[in-house]
Amino acid sequence: MIIKSAEYLISSPDWEKCPNPVWPEYAFIGRSNVGKSSLINILANNEKLAKTSGTPGKTQLINHFAINNAWYLVDLPGYGFAKRSLSQRRQWEQMIENYLRKRPNLVSVFVLIDSRHSPQKIDIEFINQLGEWNIPFSLVFTKADKSTQAEVSRNVKAFLNKMRETWQFLPPNFVTSTVKKTGRDAILNYIDELNAQFRAIA
Repeated sequence: MIIKSAEYLISSPDWEKCPNPVWPEYAFIGRSNVGKSSLINILANNEKLAKTSGTPGKTQLINHFAINNAWYLVDLPGYGFAKRSLSQRRQWEQMIENYLRKRPNLVSVFVLIDSRHSPQKIDIEFINQLGEWNIPFSLVFTKADKSTQAEVSRNVKAFLNKMRETWQFLPPNFVTSTVKKTGRDAILNYIDELNAQFRAIA
């Protein structure tokens, strides 16, 4: 897929205020500071599209971007340990759950996992929750340039093996580096395939 245009549309506090659900939609989510904004910018070929920050928890709303005037890319608030009040975290959790479970054109969720670490309980719990909600997802292992190839491979394998304890089938997974643009084409080609399936059904 060639990215010809990428445009910020709107930041919404609720799924009902999101753009008209006429295009296929792909949401990106992960723990705070997992490199989500950087990945979105690399995919969209626009380094200024999503706001990157050294401070975790900057994304607080449901952010929609129009890609090629054909599909939506959505930047969701991270889960984890952003320095916010308990009430605000619960508010975010409810907003995210409502969006994930009720947004009619959501095709798939890309769950970002930091490839520098062994499997984290919070990531596994979030993925299991998606499974309970029957929401399609794939895994994106980020920051592959920050560790050796052997360490990244070991952590990815450990994560997938952890999933095998409770999952019969594993989702698609991608290893990425925003520095080297590793994984960009694979993710965009996958989205291209899902877009074709969405339009065939529609």
